[in-house]
Formats: sequence, structure tokens, C-alpha cells
Amino acid sequence: MFRIIRQLSLPATLHRMAFFAVIATLQGCATLTAVYEEVPSVTRAQEETFEQNEFSVAKGEDLIGRLRSVRLEKGDTLPDIARHYGLGLNGLTAANPGVDIWLPEAGERLLLPHSFILPDAPRKGVVINLATMRLFAFKGSGDSLTVVTYPVGVGTEDRPSPTGQMRVERKMYRPSWYVPVSIAKAHLKKGDVLPAVVPPGPDNPLGEYALYLTAPSYLIHGTNKPASIGLRASNGCFRLYPEDVKRLYGITPAKTPVNIINQPYLVGLRDGVVYLEVHGPTEELDQGELDKVYRKLKALESASGRPLDWSKVKTVLAEARGIPVPVFEIRPESANQIAEPTEVRHPAELRFKPKLAELTADAWSVLVAELQNETDAARLAAIINHQGPHIPARMVSKGSGHQVIAGPFTDQKEAREIIRRLKMDLELDARLVEPARR
Repeated sequence: MFRIIRQLSLPATLHRMAFFAVIATLQGCATLTAVYEEVPSVTRAQEETFEQNEFSVAKGEDLIGRLRSVRLEKGDTLPDIARHYGLGLNGLTAANPGVDIWLPEAGERLLLPHSFILPDAPRKGVVINLATMRLFAFKGSGDSLTVVTYPVGVGTEDRPSPTGQMRVERKMYRPSWYVPVSIAKAHLKKGDVLPAVVPPGPDNPLGEYALYLTAPSYLIHGTNKPASIGLRASNGCFRLYPEDVKRLYGITPAKTPVNIINQPYLVGLRDGVVYLEVHGPTEELDQGELDKVYRKLKALESASGRPLDWSKVKTVLAEARGIPVPVFEIRPESANQIAEPTEVRHPAELRFKPKLAELTADAWSVLVAELQNETDAARLAAIINHQGPHIPARMVSKGSGHQVIAGPFTDQKEAREIIRRLKMDLELDARLVEPARR
């Protein structure tokens, strides 16, 4: 059906690919142990929808939202589930250790970590917690305080996001991206020449909306790589899902204060119950922040006159699943007020899930790989299908093997651009597939 134009050279091992390297760090989670058992069993009551982003904040309390769960269906991926439910990928995988990101089992129950302890910071303007990779935008005060919260993508270890107090200096719809010299040089080393300015459109990494901060060169903006939300994947800026940044843009005026913090340990109170939330493995956590949390827990223990379960605290620290876990009840009657996770119905269609057009013999396409292992081929197709801007890809079984094919594309130019991107982003050597002659 297809005539091959160029030879394919697949890397010897898939873990060489940059995106695979990111995923590998997420897959190295601990198995489900004691902390999961502390989360109450799921109720059978189901609900169609629930508030994902905006919550009222009761005076004197720190915990917002509720835990939910959903049963996975065939064809689901965790990036699609994360975006549909307004979660970041890292938060979802940390809450569900051992679940395959790209090929989870149908019928598996996935915990949706829609419960958050508010950062230990003034509740005004915008607060971004780098450790949790979440943004909190506060509105009102006192008894009428509400918070809007979104997952964010933050800077890598090499190009970390800043911390400190700043403000929104200005806002822009459909911004142009002026490529920083350091980024242009990094791409040039790989043979990829970037233009000095990228205009608005699908190739612009800033997306449709941008809020420029008073710290030079740092922005809160959208993205054309939505699968990176909830990962350390940016050059220091703060990425949001396109639908989230649009709303944030509308409710955040210029001069709004922005407080960027890094708090991996969070202690919160709701309905007389003290919760502990921990992000990141213990060996990576900051000792100063840990000491601060221990002092807070001891103060609560002393004020309540009730012993805190310190063994449970140690377990939460070791598991670091990023979900609020009750560590003790200040009042004896408060144990009955701990809400159980509610199972929600799987939607008929996941919002924003990449769609694949029919691949016909008369269309341009790209042969990415030929693999014997079906699982490897399906996983590679899912990863490519979640690149940004979107690259449509699928697995096609052929004989005893399996091909990963990207397409369809409108013309040879578009197909060759995809070949270039696969090489730059994933170190894959793909080959062009010409349309069949009629």
C-alpha cells in the first residue's frame, strides 16, 4: 500500500527518548501500602460532575475539595484523565503509584486527588506552590473567601522557576514568543534553528493567553503541550492548560500580587481533623521545611491535649503521595466527619482527548517504528499522540509485528516537519510514506 521514501533508524532502546525519560521518573513510585489504606473505601454513590477548580474557604480551615475516583476504560491514558478532571500529570501518578501512564488497565480504579491543603501563605492574589505544582487564585476575604486552583507546569532542574514576591505586570491575548538566546542556542546544538520571534498560532509555546510577571522573562501562560502540565518541563515559566489560563486571564487584573513558594509539606485543618500532605520523596525534601511542619504538628497536639499518631506521620512522609491524609482528630467526634472518596461515572467522552482522523492509502504519513512487542508499539503511539502541537499517531499490526504510523498529513511538507519534530523531541528517526498512486 505504501512506498517507503527514507530508511528508518529506531533508537536501540526506547528510554533514550527525552519524553520517556520524564515518564520513567514518574513510574518509579512506591507500591500501594499503608497510606492508601488510610484513605477510606470508595462509596458506591456516583455523581456526574463536580466542582474541580473553585472552592469556598471556611474561616480557620485549610483543606478544600474532596477525593474522588473513577473506573478506567479501554483506551484511557493518564494525561487524558488528568486534563479532563483538571489535574496535573505528576499529581495523578503520585496518588496512583504503579498505574501505567499510557496503557492503564480497563476497570482499574483511579484515585482523583481533588483535595488540597492551601499553602502556608497570605490568602490574596495568586499563590503558586512549586512543590505541588498548583496555582491558587484567591478572591474576596474573611467569610466570603473563595479560591480558584489549577495545576501548572514549572521549570526543570536546569532552568528552575523563581520564588518570591512579584506582580502581574501586564497581560496579552495571543502573544508572540521572543525566543531567549539560551533556548535558541540549546536548539541549535541539536540542529534545530529557531526563529527570533514565533507569532501567535499552534507553534507558539505561550498559547493564547499570557500574564507577564515583574520578574523579567517569567510568565504565567498557556501551552501547546498540554501533556506537560503537572511536570517540571518548562524553561522557568508557569504553564496552564489552555482552558485554565483563559479563565485565569479573565479574573486576574494587572498589578495582582503573585507569591511563588516551595512547600512540599502541608498541614491543614478541616472539621476538627488535622491532615498532612507530602510531595516528593523524603530524601529530596527540605529539612528546614520539615522542621517547620513538625513544629506546627506539635503545637496542634499540645493545644488539643490529644496525642498525635506519629507513626502515621512517618508513613505519610515515606509514601509522599501528594494527597491530604488525616493524622489525628482534635475532637473525638470529628472522625465521623472524614469524607469518603466518591466514585464518579466515567464520561462518555474525555474532553480534549486527541482525536485521530482516518488514515487512508492516499494520504501522506510517517512510519515511526516497527516493533515486535505490541505493548511497546501501543505505548509509543500514545506518547507521540500526546506531543504538542498534536501529532496523530496509531499502532497498526502487520504480520507478526506492529508499526507505529503518524498521520494523515495534508502534504509532503507537513509530513517532513513531523519527521523533524520526532527527531528533535524524541530522538526518533522516522521515514516518509508517500501516498499510494491511484
